[in-house]
Amino acid sequence: MAKALPLMIQGTSSDAGKSVLATAFCRIFAQDGYKTAPFKSQNMALNSYVTLDGKEIGRAQGVQAEAAGIVATTDMNPILIKPTRDAESQIVVNGEPYANMKALAYRSDFFEEGLRVIREAYGRLAAAYERIVIEGAGSPAEVNLNDRELVNMRVARLANAPVILVADIERGGVFASLVGTLQLLEPQDRERVIGVIINRFRGDLSLLKPGLDWFEQYTGKPVLGVVPFIPDLWIDAEDSLILHRYQGQTETAREIDVAVIRYPRISNFTDADPFFVEPDCTVRYVSRPEELGQPDLILLPGSKNTLEDLLFLRKTGLERAILALHEAGRSYLVGLCGGYQMLGRTINDPDGVESPRQSVEGMGLIPMTTTLERRKITVQSSGEASFAGRRIRLEGYEIHMGRSVFADGAAPFIRLADRAEGFYDPKRRVLGTYLHGLFHNDEFRWMLLDELRARKGLAPLGERPSFVALRERGFDLLADCVRRHVRLDLIEEQMRAFQENGVGK
Repeated sequence: MAKALPLMIQGTSSDAGKSVLATAFCRIFAQDGYKTAPFKSQNMALNSYVTLDGKEIGRAQGVQAEAAGIVATTDMNPILIKPTRDAESQIVVNGEPYANMKALAYRSDFFEEGLRVIREAYGRLAAAYERIVIEGAGSPAEVNLNDRELVNMRVARLANAPVILVADIERGGVFASLVGTLQLLEPQDRERVIGVIINRFRGDLSLLKPGLDWFEQYTGKPVLGVVPFIPDLWIDAEDSLILHRYQGQTETAREIDVAVIRYPRISNFTDADPFFVEPDCTVRYVSRPEELGQPDLILLPGSKNTLEDLLFLRKTGLERAILALHEAGRSYLVGLCGGYQMLGRTINDPDGVESPRQSVEGMGLIPMTTTLERRKITVQSSGEASFAGRRIRLEGYEIHMGRSVFADGAAPFIRLADRAEGFYDPKRRVLGTYLHGLFHNDEFRWMLLDELRARKGLAPLGERPSFVALRERGFDLLADCVRRHVRLDLIEEQMRAFQENGVGK
């Protein structure tokens, strides 16, 4: 039975760049002819991905599988944690909901079961692939959690994988974070670290060189590379921590203003990513009514706790501001998944799936009632929609625990193979759907933007970028950058040494 060569990417913190670098190595190994798979034993994220067989994993592992040119499976992310309320999360095991658990119960009661699930999933991947790129989570130096952690050094030991430690230089204190992390590791785990990568560097490398030399002399660990900041790299993120970077991309006003409502439990926020590449769009994430302004398009994205996030809109005054803009004919409203449910008349939660509140009145713009159910729908979907007087083919995916029922006469947005889905009223400029990835459909996005331009008396934009093509090119751009700036020869040598010579066992 074949035994894959593993490589593990850990970080000094969340959002250090682990997911992106793991994606790069997936692409590089695939380009070099190795059958490669990603693996993240335990993922905490509200940005998820639906596999072909209708199971749910972290979005990063789905994207990494795409970079490796393979079909994603649940073995690549056997445990997914989706926060629902403070200190409570839905635990997804092998792609299906397992239970809602408090953090302490998860740590005390689920550890042995989780370890078994992880071991079995990794074993199946190791038997089927030649290379496995393993991603850690947070930091391996969380000394208060390490005795029962399921995602960092315990997984490295399980796979006998060499570890690369990644730090984000944009955060500042890069050498302190690297040295501190190494010093807090157990000696046997410190030996497993084969070197470090400094990520998102901007500026003159010669100014950093004295620090690199000092680090290598002080720690005895090589700097395997300094990866520069790569602008316009449209590879899906999984962690809402990255949203702070989106805020800086809104400084120059353009012809079409897109406001994305950012509630506390926002999920699948990358649904809005395609608008960032459009030359006539300004995209803003909004969490307070004074930030809303008068956008041409308001997007209500998904939510992991639809009732509580709707009450957030109500409490802050955002709901009132959104409805006022819509009633004045100023803003086009699109609701996706949880945002779609919010636009209806009522959301019921009789079994307490998301909230102790059994029912909340919706925004009343779509004639439907939604009832949350314990059964989760996860499916890749495609169908034909009618929009702006044209028929158009759409593809996407659904992840939701609600069943929506319309009043008589409601117009569906899309015809799927087995049912009608969504709502579209062109006169009132309201659109709602459970279909994530809606705007990744280039033709639909272009049609919507041209309609918004027409409403402002602007001519259609002749040429627009294909987000699908940009995303695919991004994999190669990322791989090329890492090839130029990282010691792949040394990494390859260490990967083979760990498996062939039993290093670290």
